[in-house]
Amino acid sequence: MRLHIVAVGRLRSGPEAELISDYRQRAERSGRPLGISSVSVIEIDERKGGSKAGEAALLDKALPRGATIVALDERGKLLSSPDFASRIASWRDTGSQDLAFVIGGADGLDPAFVRHADMALSFGKMVWPHMLARVMLSEQIYRAVSILAGAPYHRV
Repeated sequence: MRLHIVAVGRLRSGPEAELISDYRQRAERSGRPLGISSVSVIEIDERKGGSKAGEAALLDKALPRGATIVALDERGKLLSSPDFASRIASWRDTGSQDLAFVIGGADGLDPAFVRHADMALSFGKMVWPHMLARVMLSEQIYRAVSILAGAPYHRV
């Protein structure tokens, strides 16, 4: 299964980009024996969307065909890290080839896009800047992979 972080906006070089790259590489290394072949980042230029609906149309075009879609939304489902890992494993085990985590721009995702997603996921009731949401998602993907691998990274 291939994992994708699909996000509105371009991430500049800096500490956030370095963290994302580090967590992606760790997840890929640990995930290969588990059937997770890659973790990629797909960026959408927010200047081309013009609105949430416009951004949603660009996101739809960028998503791998047939991907399971997880929209990050403040009104989404709250999961523990082990539950998040189990959900990823469930999608993998039911044959999902691509799993796309979608992060909106500064104004969030279009409500119609969120309704269309297979799942809406929240990182809590607080709203996070979309660049930090990318870092947190990357870390949680790595944490989920390490949980599935039985590695000691996740401590309860």
